[in-house]
Order: sequence, then C-alpha cells, then structure tokens
Amino acid sequence: MRSAFSWTFRPEEYILLGATSPSIPPRTTKYRRQHSCSWRSFIRVFTLRKVLVSVTLVPVFLFLAIVCQGIPPNYDDIRSFEHHLPQHSLSRHQPQYLRFPGHLWGFGFNNVLQEAILMSYLAYATNVSFVFEDYTWSHLPLPWTIYDFALRPARIPLNALISGPTAGGPMPSAPNAPRAVNAEFYTQVCGGPDSQKRVISSLTAPNDADGDVMIDWWVDQLASVQEPCIEIDSSAHDVFDRHFFGNPRILSVWESLTKSPMLTDFAWSPLVQAAVSRNFALLQPESAKDLYDAHSRKSLAGLVAVHLRRGDYKRHCPNLAKWGADYMGINQHPSLPDRFDRSPYVNDTDARLSYYLDHCWPSTEQVVERLRNIRKEYPGLKRVYVLSNEWAWSLDDLKNALEEDGWDDLVSSTDIVLDSEQKHVAMAIDMAIAEKAEVFIGNGFSSLSSNVVMLRMAKGMEAESNRFL
Repeated sequence: MRSAFSWTFRPEEYILLGATSPSIPPRTTKYRRQHSCSWRSFIRVFTLRKVLVSVTLVPVFLFLAIVCQGIPPNYDDIRSFEHHLPQHSLSRHQPQYLRFPGHLWGFGFNNVLQEAILMSYLAYATNVSFVFEDYTWSHLPLPWTIYDFALRPARIPLNALISGPTAGGPMPSAPNAPRAVNAEFYTQVCGGPDSQKRVISSLTAPNDADGDVMIDWWVDQLASVQEPCIEIDSSAHDVFDRHFFGNPRILSVWESLTKSPMLTDFAWSPLVQAAVSRNFALLQPESAKDLYDAHSRKSLAGLVAVHLRRGDYKRHCPNLAKWGADYMGINQHPSLPDRFDRSPYVNDTDARLSYYLDHCWPSTEQVVERLRNIRKEYPGLKRVYVLSNEWAWSLDDLKNALEEDGWDDLVSSTDIVLDSEQKHVAMAIDMAIAEKAEVFIGNGFSSLSSNVVMLRMAKGMEAESNRFL
C-alpha cells in the first residue's frame, strides 16, 4: 500500500481552477495540489481491523511485561516441611484445636504477624493447639496474583517467614503445651461431617477493654468447651483489631506476652536467616556467629537500622494528622525514650500536619540530623542500614548526605542479594537485620517498627536502643 503521505501524482487529487469563456481570453490551466494528509487518509490507514488488532495486543504486551519479571516460587519444599511436622499425625494424641477463620488476609505482613502472635498466645493461655494459616494475599484459585505490575505468590507458607511456636515450632520453655498445626491438617481432622466442632462468636467479647481483660474473657469462654474443634466467628468484630494494636491497651498483656513461648522461642525462618547470612559482607558483623545464631542477643555492633517508610505513607501520614493518631501501642511502652505528643498542635491544623510529617515522612535533612543526634548518644555507630520501600535511586541523596556527615557506609533494602524465594519474604529479612542492629530507629506509626521493637525488647535488648524518627 502506498503511503497516505505520498506526493505521487494522482489526477483525482487536483482541482481544476477557472474555465474559458467568450469574454475571457484563454489562459493556461492552473492546478492546485491537494495535500493528501487528511482525516480521510487516516481512516484509510487506521482501518477498524488494525485498531482492533492493536487494542487486542495491549493486554498481551502487558502480560509479557509482567511475566518477564519472573514467575514466583511455589515454596513446595517448605510446604512439605510443614506437612511432616510431628504433630501432623493422626496416630498421635489429638488435643483441642483453636482456629480463627476470619484472620487477616490481603494486608501487609506485619499486620498479619502481630495478629497471629496474639492469637497463638491466646491458644497457649488456654492450653489448646493454635491453627496457623498461610500468609495470604489473595483467595483466587491461581497460585499468583498481580501487585505493582509484577506477579507475587497468592499464598506463602508461614514457615517461609517465621519459625517458632506460632508457626508450629517446638516450645522448649513449655514442652507440655500442644504445638500449633497448620490449616491443612486441621481440615483433615475437623473438616468431616462427623467432626465435633464448636463455634464461638466475638459479638459479646469486651473488644474495647484492656488486653489482659480481653485475654481473660476468651480464656474463660474456651475453658468450658469440650469439643475437640473450636472456631472463632469474628464476623461481628475482629478478635484483635487495628484499634487494639494502635492503642496502649495492648501493654496490659506485655509482661505475660514477652515471657510466653510465642516470643521467647520466636525465630525467623531458615530461609530468612540464610539471606541475612548471605549478606554478611554488607552487614559487616564482628563475628559470623552473630548472624548464624538466631537466638543470639549480641547485636551488630556499630550498625544503626532506620525504618524509612515511603510509598503509600505519602497519603497515610496526612491522614494520621487528620485523625489525631498516636504511635502504635507497643511503641508507647513507658520504657521507650522517645514520646509523641500532639497536644500543643490540637487547635492548629497546619502546625499539627507539620509535626506529624516530621515524624512520619521526614525529609533527607531531618533523617540526617536525627542520625547525627543518635550518634552523639552512641559514639560507636558507624554504619547505617535503611529499611525502606523506596526506589534505590531515591535513596542516593540520603546516602550522599550521610557520607558527608561522617558515616562510613549506608546499605539499604535494595542492596541485599536475594534469591527468588527470599525476594517475596524480603520484609522479614529487613526486620531480622533491624532486630540485630545495635540501635533501631523506627517509624512510630508503623506495625513493622512496632514488631521490631517488640522482638528486640523480648530478646532482652535495652529499651533505650529503640528510637523513633
């Protein structure tokens, strides 16, 4: 087909101007050339068929772009590990099982983790077996879902992220307590038509009470149940909702929770620990044993870990100011040195927003100043590890500013070398590093920071080593 913009002579593209008449002498015939670049030309080129083909190819190219970033792993080896846990045997004595079908899914890992720890603690306090679930992002039948234009696993086995009692691990500090089982085994035992099941509603639970009152209420409810299979119907109200974790009411269970196997025997998964060890050259431990020993209380000397939350917090931080939110409940522990006091700004909207942004979305200059002040209190600090969901190039300014301020090195989440399985548990790897840092500086509004502080304090690290932006 000739181009629609061709200048090749075509008679129909010229218009005859003027004509001879008896009163007008003959003159040379003139032709005006008509440019062929018109809407009719476009119609000829972009036919309906071509438009339809182009539209059809758009999703194909999007699909290829997504798939080219990699197919997520299925974690079959870890699922096999869970399947062969010793408590997953029908020949063993069967304890009572406690399942929470309304558990969180489709949320960030740390929202799910804090809930799972409290639920498993409640099961432990009642002397029943906790039923743990996959970390679930989607309930679609496909093994993957799409997030940020990339494939991610729809479900990840909990033992890819954590080990310990909440994920079915042993409890050396309470050897007689029934170990947790996964949902697959629970369905095998309690899913049949002849199974004896008891469902308890959260409707009348004291959901606005202090944490210890809530735990005691549930323990009393569960103590009288005789059926082997117990499920909590939380359709009326979440057993432990976001308001509970964002409120100091949780601190009333602090002493008993931190002394329970859920935290004393907590450990990151071998997959996570392997990633931390793999990156020993970036983390520069004084001894490799500091990385290999999951229960070691020795910190990574000279390292300060900073949680710099970006991404969705650009919208979330102003909303926190609008709502008048406080730090997460754990982050309000009285032994922590940094407090958040919004009271001077209650009646000044602009000043309140500025105060919240200083602590929730600090600028590069504010982060550098905060680290400089922390270093005055801990002169041995030399290196910075940044936990962040920020793009790598966006951290260049911070890295340059810290180098100018005298820091030896800055390593971030984007520098860590991970394999395909570790890539999808990277948030846990960040937390494992932050847990071992000599000093941790968190975002007081974040559940990630709250969980890191909880794990560090439960491990016996000084409360003063936990700070906030």
